[in-house]
Amino acid sequence: MREAYEAARSGEIILVDIRSAAEWADTGLPQGAVPLDVDATAFDVRLAGLRLDHPGKRIVLIDRTGAQAIAVAQKLAGRGWRELAGVRGGMLGPGGWLAEKLPVMAYP
Repeated sequence: MREAYEAARSGEIILVDIRSAAEWADTGLPQGAVPLDVDATAFDVRLAGLRLDHPGKRIVLIDRTGAQAIAVAQKLAGRGWRELAGVRGGMLGPGGWLAEKLPVMAYP
């Protein structure tokens, strides 16, 4: 988890929070994360836009507990996406962002 934070902070990765706006408001966003609701109609298009805007950078997804982020990363890998991963533990899971006391930003 700390590795994801350090990599996002240094600009090595693009950290994308795929939870809903209600969840972002409840816990805040991981510092440096791009909010992009996985259930939004243009999710794939906006994610592809991030990839185009940041060529060669790995996109790392974070969700509530890690399961959905990993599932989405695997689904997109099946469609040919590379340089995509999910954060184990997510925001609220054991060993997750909040458990590790990593910084958050208020939303909105």
